[in-house]
Amino acid sequence: MLDKLQYDFIAPRQIVFGWGRRSEAGPLAQSLGRRAWLVVGAGALIEGGQIVQIEQSLHAAGVEPRLLTTIEHEPEVADVDRLAAKVHQQAAEGDLLLAVGGGAAIDLAKAVAAMATNRESPTVQDYLENVGRDLKLRQPPLPVMALPTTAGTGAEATRNAVISCYQPAFKKSLRDTRIMPQITLVDPELSVSVPPAVTAASGMDAITQLLESYLSRKAQPLPQALALQGLALAVPAIAEAVHHGDSRPARERMAHAALLSGMCLANSGLGMAHGVAAALGVHARVPHGVACALMLPVALRVNLPLRTREMAVLARSLYGAAALGPDEEAAWLLVQRIEALCDEVHVPRRLADVGVGRDLIPLLVPGSRGSSMSGNPRDLSDEELAQILEDLL
Repeated sequence: MLDKLQYDFIAPRQIVFGWGRRSEAGPLAQSLGRRAWLVVGAGALIEGGQIVQIEQSLHAAGVEPRLLTTIEHEPEVADVDRLAAKVHQQAAEGDLLLAVGGGAAIDLAKAVAAMATNRESPTVQDYLENVGRDLKLRQPPLPVMALPTTAGTGAEATRNAVISCYQPAFKKSLRDTRIMPQITLVDPELSVSVPPAVTAASGMDAITQLLESYLSRKAQPLPQALALQGLALAVPAIAEAVHHGDSRPARERMAHAALLSGMCLANSGLGMAHGVAAALGVHARVPHGVACALMLPVALRVNLPLRTREMAVLARSLYGAAALGPDEEAAWLLVQRIEALCDEVHVPRRLADVGVGRDLIPLLVPGSRGSSMSGNPRDLSDEELAQILEDLL
């Protein structure tokens, strides 16, 4: 897939991974600053005592924790603008953003970290891709530390923050290498309380990222190697994590796979499943992981003719002797096994299952034309994409 061996690879400065290692949050944060603005992904983390544990670790290390917000929806322009203004107004030397949650919390923290120090415009919309003034970050963002609690988006290892707006409707990225978390602390124990449906959707998001980055027209060798390992961990583990949420091995494997998926997408891009998922999120409020899971099987089918060899490699890596036939047979086996996995973890398979009707297709098609779609192996006309979505109703 590569014409020449030349690439860049970007990842968090430090990755700390392990069961129960949230107890190390304080010393790690202390290496970044003296006051941590907390962005928390769900009120349940406060009620369950996990945030108190993290705050105690921060205090013990001489870092002042300050709760900035909790967020249980995908971050919006208004969220970023309001919180960035607050941090900017109360700025102190040694400030950092500490995100504890899923992709929404981590992306919000990254965007706030950027906008708190970049005030050429008071709204993040002017810094987002293709929707505002195309402003660039002139000042270094505040440092970010991420503690993911769901094994899904890999936002703890990406250099963008996905921000939504509904009037006008868009879902676009703030993109800059410097907003990647400097420290990523992955404690798989934090995901034990995640409900089965969220575990399924977030886990399929990670699997989608691993597959799409491997097949992307922007694919690179290091991310492809990481994707193979991530898939070998996640595909056998996701059903166990969904149906037995307290399984330590399953939670560890999914957390590691999600981390790898973030590094993969940050360096190789994605494809059609994520392109359409962005449009489903902004026009139909479909949760991101659910949308990715729904679109993954059809994206594999659409791209199979152009990525038969690569999909055969994936199938043989995952299924061994069952995929030892010709490349085309092995590639189709991958599609069929992924479809079966979607059914096993009970993610929606049709657009109608998530409340999307034919009337939305004229909005979904142009809404899918973002950076993710640019990595799709097959070029799709508007008419082709509309027909694919029609067939999914």
